Amino acid sequence: MSTDKKIYQPNPTFAKDAVIPSMDDYWKLQNRAIEDYEGFWQAFADEKIDWLSAYNKVLDESEAPFYKWFTEGRLNVSNQCIDRHLADKAHKTAILFEGDRGEVEYISYAQLSLHVNKMANLLRHEFNVTKGDRVVLYMPMIPEAAYAMLACARIGAIHSIVFGGFSAEALKDRIEDAEAKIVITADGAYRKGKPYMLKQVVDDALDQGGDSIEAVLVVKRNNEPTKWVEGRDHNYNELIVSQHAECPFEAMESEDPLFLLYTSGSTGKPKGVQHSTAGYILWAQMTMEWVFDVRDDDIFWCTADIGWITGHTYIIYGPLAAGTTTVMFEGVPTYPDAGRAWKMVQDHKITQFYTAPTAIRVLHKMGEHEPKKYDLSSLKVLGTVGEPIDPPAWEWYYETVGNSHCAIVDTWWQTETGGHMISPLPGATPIKPACATFALPGIIAEIIDPDGTPKEVGETGLLCITKPWPAMIRNIWGDPERYVKAYFGDAVKDGKPVYFSGDGAVLDEDGYITITGRVDDVINVSGHRMGTAEIEAAVKRDDTVAEVAVVGRPHDIKGESIFIYIVLKEGHINLDIKNHINELLATEIGNIAKADHIIEVPGLPKTRSGKIMRRILRSVAKHEEITQDISTLEDPSIVEQIITKAREA
Repeated sequence: MSTDKKIYQPNPTFAKDAVIPSMDDYWKLQNRAIEDYEGFWQAFADEKIDWLSAYNKVLDESEAPFYKWFTEGRLNVSNQCIDRHLADKAHKTAILFEGDRGEVEYISYAQLSLHVNKMANLLRHEFNVTKGDRVVLYMPMIPEAAYAMLACARIGAIHSIVFGGFSAEALKDRIEDAEAKIVITADGAYRKGKPYMLKQVVDDALDQGGDSIEAVLVVKRNNEPTKWVEGRDHNYNELIVSQHAECPFEAMESEDPLFLLYTSGSTGKPKGVQHSTAGYILWAQMTMEWVFDVRDDDIFWCTADIGWITGHTYIIYGPLAAGTTTVMFEGVPTYPDAGRAWKMVQDHKITQFYTAPTAIRVLHKMGEHEPKKYDLSSLKVLGTVGEPIDPPAWEWYYETVGNSHCAIVDTWWQTETGGHMISPLPGATPIKPACATFALPGIIAEIIDPDGTPKEVGETGLLCITKPWPAMIRNIWGDPERYVKAYFGDAVKDGKPVYFSGDGAVLDEDGYITITGRVDDVINVSGHRMGTAEIEAAVKRDDTVAEVAVVGRPHDIKGESIFIYIVLKEGHINLDIKNHINELLATEIGNIAKADHIIEVPGLPKTRSGKIMRRILRSVAKHEEITQDISTLEDPSIVEQIITKAREA
């Protein structure tokens, strides 16, 4: 082992009974995959999936990169997550819900089955939602959001969840792209002890467009007054009472879409990432068992929102497929104080805690010693997700929260991958802080040049997955050309296009992988990926803006913050440009898109062909010395003017 980073060995007591108890066991699995790739996946598919009818082929590469897994096999994800557990886990808690104001609800697998069946019948019989229809969810973190997801899966509808912090404009765009039939929302929810509204955003979105929507189903959560459109809006709480308690599930083919999830890309238009049924649920369950080492009596808490892929895979589908108890939390971990999260761990005896580095940094900053006030001895595994974690935050998390005995699984994955790809295994992997470590068994991750040449130790390259895997993205909804270009257009291996993650990475002398961050124009703010093009498109809607360029800047808490350069049209002056543009961004995208820095500049650094030199703008935002050759710019003097403006800001 190298000595430049401290190595944290797995807790031997934990490792003794772990699902993967040693690196020898890890390498046996990985070598098995390398030697017989299809046989590896076949064995786990046969073991984990409750098949309704058998598949005839493990992997079909005939239309690559539109890969197909377990072709013609049939299953149902609602059955995989609920029905098959009822024989021995009917009374076990499936979802442990804690509201913002502290109320707690224990929902057993039997009760979950009842709720999901009734909602499935409601969608199927009252609103004529059938297999293949798209259903948009714009929901708070309440149990009805989980019921809706699983009800869609039960009847074969494709759900598309839009994060509840997105604006009406963003919601409208996603509804229209998916051509959704129905929106499921809530009147509102609670945050930091106060009600906030969601239904109004849906109304505003549908006032702007979304003509495909036939109905809006509204869960009454906080009972605040809301606008009501007769014939379109329907009260879930009233309608659900009369629904039948049994609903037969659809037999879905392996490659039938399970859900769409829109994510930012390198153009202004969000991408509808399409995930399949069998491959996705298989990997969701496998990674729950491998990475978190979940057992039958565990209480698993992922603090994400279901509006993101982390919430899909590690609040709902993964934990329930594994038959464990999953925690849904409506509030924020710092309300009413910085001890809220640790009190929940103590009260519910939570065994695995999975959150973002941003949350860890905030909890560290607001309450460095708060964890010591609570009994956190139930914790076995700590996890991080969404962005690289810095060593100081990692060490506080390990020493103070985990009492120096919990493994920290620093997971790397993406919306497009469906589940974890690179991560420590808590009972096996010697951990280096802030290092993602090794690809999981069955995942062939390589750091290469665009032509497929492997990078040497210590050299940053493109992080690529060079073999298809079951949970991978299947398409971009309605745009197969963009799918190929976005994910298979940047790197080849042995002459064939391979999946490029968009991230850079570096390999050390021990074979450990460290993620260095995005190499494209995507900013990762508190684990939320936003395309610079989408932000720029929103800013350009202001009539006074002539040009705009958006870059990321390192941030101690968020990981990255948004930094915007604006050139105003001639004759226009805006003395309050930051507030003005941030109000626009909140309206067009949502509050998560607000920028920490917005500066007006006389122009942007461009080549003579008109290309904006974003590397220069990133360097200025970071207060770095400009080392690039600027002599080829159309106007080299503009760089010094931008630097001066940035210093003044």
